[in-house]
Amino acid sequence: MWEAATARGLTPASLRRGALACAAVLGGIGFLSEVVAARWRGPGTERAMAFFSLSYEGNLPTWYSSVLLFACALALREIAAREREARSLNRWHWAGLTAGFAFMSLDEVAQLHEHLSNLVEGSGVLHYSWIVPAGAMVAVLGGVYVPFLVRLPARRRRQLLIAGALYLGGAILMELPLGWWTERAGPDNLGYAAIDHVEEVLEMVGAGLFLAALREEMGGAGGTEAGA
Repeated sequence: MWEAATARGLTPASLRRGALACAAVLGGIGFLSEVVAARWRGPGTERAMAFFSLSYEGNLPTWYSSVLLFACALALREIAAREREARSLNRWHWAGLTAGFAFMSLDEVAQLHEHLSNLVEGSGVLHYSWIVPAGAMVAVLGGVYVPFLVRLPARRRRQLLIAGALYLGGAILMELPLGWWTERAGPDNLGYAAIDHVEEVLEMVGAGLFLAALREEMGGAGGTEAGA
């Protein structure tokens, strides 16, 4: 897959530029649709908002995010297969990331994480209480992946940490101000849309940078330590 992508000029640098451009365009158009719908209410503007806004599900931005995460899962699968053949110490960590990103791609469409809210009751910044069990899981997985990150080359480690921080900052941390705003002003206003769009754009940028780093890894620019 990646050999054909390289032949078409899909380099890590072009992936990074494309990811930033797509996030900016989708975020800008999405928020503009919210502004237009707030100013000129009508069936046409509301349909456009539902299709373009990052605050809605089952639309163009959702499709893009799901495809982006699935592309990461496909790249991770190839890396995991290569590391398994080399009996790398990190082979199981790459395989775990493959499963994780495949699930995240599904969750982007199906919103499975919302069911975690049934586990914890919250209010204020914890209005979206699913972030409590989700944050705990992220903390545990972070500890499990420390040896993996230590064994990576410095450049790859830095790339993955930056991409992960952006993605998780959007997916989890931005839910704190969003929950606080929702309890005070509700979800049907531009303030909610602005916070939500920042959240979604951070996720898109993080996933895009992660994919670019994986593309670089597939090219052999810094491998992982091998062992039994």
